[in-house]
Amino acid sequence: MTFTRLVDAFYEGVATDPVLKPMYPEEDLGPAKRRLTMFLEQYWGGPTAYSEERGHPRLRMRHLPFAVDPDARDRWLRHMRAAVDTLGLAPLYEATLWDYLERAAHSLVNTAGR
Repeated sequence: MTFTRLVDAFYEGVATDPVLKPMYPEEDLGPAKRRLTMFLEQYWGGPTAYSEERGHPRLRMRHLPFAVDPDARDRWLRHMRAAVDTLGLAPLYEATLWDYLERAAHSLVNTAGR
């Protein structure tokens, strides 16, 4: 439930972001929400539905078709920060989750940008 709430809040921001929204192939963000929710659940020890359906996460490879520059990274982090803040997690859990999300975002930058 926590990851569903996180992902829903995150994609509310993405839906109106002029840089990030065009990176999503489906007009409806529902499939992207589902994929991210499954990924986060699996990463944090939940069901393995993501790998069963999509194989190994290979995050960098899956993001290579998109120009992820520092601006896109920062926008992603801004929307994710707002989403994390809606959860009201205990400080240790919030810090652990945010540390992972921030490291993941930085690792996906694949172009210097404009």
